[in-house]
Amino acid sequence: MQESRPTGSAELPPRPGEGRAGAGRQLRVLLTPLAGPGRRPPRKRLRGGGAGGRGAGQGLCPEPGQGRDGAWDADSDGSDGGDAAADGYSQLSAYERKRLKNITENAKFFAALKMHESAARLHQITTKKQSSVAKRAKPKKAENESVRRRSMRLQRVEPLGVPVPEMPAQPEAEEYPQVPAGPLPMVPEDEMANGNLAEDLLTTWMRISEMKAGDTEKCTCDMKRYRDSLSSMVLSEDNVKKVVKYRVCSMAIHPSESLLFVAAGDKSGQIGLWNVDCKSDEGARVFVPHNYPVSCMHFSPFNPAHLLSLSNDSLRCGDVTRAVFDEICRNEESMSSFDFLEDNASTAIVGHWGGDVAVVDRRTPGTSSELSADIGFKRTRTVHVHPVNKQYFMAAGLVDVCIYDVRYLKSKGNKPVSALKGHTKSVASAYFSPVTGSRVVTVCADDKLRVYDTSSLPSAVGALSTVRHNNNTGRWLTRFRAVWDPKQEDCFVVGSMARPRQIEVFRDTGKLLHSFQNLDCLGSVCSINVVHPSKNILVGGNSSGRLHVFRE
Repeated sequence: MQESRPTGSAELPPRPGEGRAGAGRQLRVLLTPLAGPGRRPPRKRLRGGGAGGRGAGQGLCPEPGQGRDGAWDADSDGSDGGDAAADGYSQLSAYERKRLKNITENAKFFAALKMHESAARLHQITTKKQSSVAKRAKPKKAENESVRRRSMRLQRVEPLGVPVPEMPAQPEAEEYPQVPAGPLPMVPEDEMANGNLAEDLLTTWMRISEMKAGDTEKCTCDMKRYRDSLSSMVLSEDNVKKVVKYRVCSMAIHPSESLLFVAAGDKSGQIGLWNVDCKSDEGARVFVPHNYPVSCMHFSPFNPAHLLSLSNDSLRCGDVTRAVFDEICRNEESMSSFDFLEDNASTAIVGHWGGDVAVVDRRTPGTSSELSADIGFKRTRTVHVHPVNKQYFMAAGLVDVCIYDVRYLKSKGNKPVSALKGHTKSVASAYFSPVTGSRVVTVCADDKLRVYDTSSLPSAVGALSTVRHNNNTGRWLTRFRAVWDPKQEDCFVVGSMARPRQIEVFRDTGKLLHSFQNLDCLGSVCSINVVHPSKNILVGGNSSGRLHVFRE
């Protein structure tokens, strides 16, 4: 049966010499179009039609006039075979000989144009530029290079006669001369300009100290009356004043009932005295009796004409009757706080940042302490004496709050009477309640306020109540200290990080009773607060030296 031929195929005659072996064998040639210009035409695929001849799958030799790939050279007429043999290309087809000839002519043409030399030169130039950029070194600074320009504000230059405001920075030793040891005259910082005004302020302090307040019995009123009294205390613009230059670290309020007189100590060693009832600018004056932050202050309960203040290196008594700051104790171990051991304020317990405590007697000549005792603390932030049993005092340090008996203090090996447990981070303050001492409130860096029952003193005391409270004041604010209201045994006052800015009052059960706020006059955190012992007055101090007075 004869095989049908597909379209585009052609039969080839049998090769000479195949004879009868090739008879009956049909070949089909698949013709494909030539490739585009400049490309080698594809091979023709030859398929055997039968099993004879060379066998199935074997390719056929190219016919005369064909190239090696079986393509026909349309330009060749078979007459250039002699030239090809002479050139050594006898084995190539006419098409490939023509292709080689074109390549040779093109090479001669490009050689005449010198294209290769231009390309090589351009490549060399490009390579040099890239290498030079990669290896370029940074220019060295000249030795005599001028100092970088700074603005007039940073140079603290007064432009066009306009004074530059002072920056709230820690004073340097060059700007503020060191306060010498020993007694210092009670002279304000701006003596030359306001000498008479300062004398009026000190005279007022002396006058109100001579007036003995009535012996009113301390008692706790019912909670409704107390909350009503808190609501009646408001803040006005006249009762806000910048008293000291820098951050307030401690405050004390004079016990007088006839006139409101407040003292504030800042981080540079300044003490500001403010007669709040004096509505003019002359109501406040600043004194500099210390070199370091004034961390603790108290008016003497026996003689309010004495203001005792403690800094890192000295404990001083400002005696307005003699207009002098006496030096009671000097110690290079960095003192942190103090409290009176007796009602006549003749002796005091002093805490040290290094952890020790010391007993100081004001009647003893000299400025050394009577006893220095190691209580096992790494740091002592506050000390406080029991209001009834004066032999007991409490020390608060890192995670330790312990109560000791001063009668059994010795230089080493002191054991506490009782320990207040539960603190996981450093404790900022710990104070007995003012009337009976049966409660203690602490402020801890673990964001908790804790109240303890100290009516009895077992070896370990657990917290009676705990209040979640943001105590993360950071480095720019004085750490919070929760202080009891002297008029209310079971309520204490503490600063707050909440907005709007406020001062909070809590009960010993942990319940929030009242928040002192004023959107117009109170816009900062008051870390240090003090409450008047007999009147409904609260004073809060902030980090810029400003005092805020809430009163009826």
